[in-house]
Amino acid sequence: MMKRFLMLTLALMATGAMAQGGYPNKPITLIVPTAAGGTTDIAARMLAEPLGKALGQTIVVDNRGGANGVIGAVAVKRAEPDGYTLLMQYSGYHVITPNVTRQAPQWKPEDLQAVANVLSAPQLIVVREGLPAKTLGELVTQAKANPGKLSYGSSGIGSLQHVTGAMLEQQAGIEMIHVPYKGTGPTLQDLLGGQLDMSFGTPPPFMPHVQAGKLRALAVTGKSRLPSLPNVPTAAEAGLPKLDATSWFAVFAPAKTPQPIIDRLTTEIAKIMATPAFKQKAAEQGAVAEYMNPQQLNDYAKAELARWGQVVKASKIEAD
Repeated sequence: MMKRFLMLTLALMATGAMAQGGYPNKPITLIVPTAAGGTTDIAARMLAEPLGKALGQTIVVDNRGGANGVIGAVAVKRAEPDGYTLLMQYSGYHVITPNVTRQAPQWKPEDLQAVANVLSAPQLIVVREGLPAKTLGELVTQAKANPGKLSYGSSGIGSLQHVTGAMLEQQAGIEMIHVPYKGTGPTLQDLLGGQLDMSFGTPPPFMPHVQAGKLRALAVTGKSRLPSLPNVPTAAEAGLPKLDATSWFAVFAPAKTPQPIIDRLTTEIAKIMATPAFKQKAAEQGAVAEYMNPQQLNDYAKAELARWGQVVKASKIEAD
């Protein structure tokens, strides 16, 4: 009986190894937990084509926005851990959503397995074309003169944009109206249409409109200016040295995905990100192709979870 059991176990192990060795042998779904048009979506589409070529399979980008990223994350959490369902995760959803959800969240960071960081980008503080403020200082002055009148849009309650807006209010001593959306795309539409006064967000979706003069960038929330927008000062240069908020966009898989599959994915992603073409495309979007391997990404995500948890607690932000 024991001999038969051992033979069956070895056979199953061999079958699993063969399945992993043949990975991938069908299309892969890359879930984006936001609406189309935002940086998370852009990062996914930048990676999908070259990664699909490297793996010899089609990678289908599937937008599942809503609920501060919970819908997309839960879909990946519940998927088979076989490498055929992946998540292009947005840092705000990964390290802020778990900190702001009042009820027990439907997923936890440990439900996802790190694969690779793809893009990192500071946020831009942008205002609509007709707003009088030409600098961050002028914006603060206008907000102080009109408390509770200026509106800013975000990707949802508890999103990184929302928390950044709360940080600005705290540090500048101002009060604004927060308007939550289901992603950067819908926020951008209302900002361009004049229904919103301002927003925060990573550069890619805003860059074309800033360069076309349809939006005005007042500051960058990173430690240095963007090469693509050299005349836009950092928040520190504009008088708010503690307004530091950088987003990152990374690939995750369901927990318990076999290590050989994770290794294959992260190796191919690293190769793609090292190419001049990918780096240039990232730079054109106002982002940086910043690769992190699974262990580096896991450690960084844990540190970010703790850091933003302190910000959320100080801001008293809660979401359903």
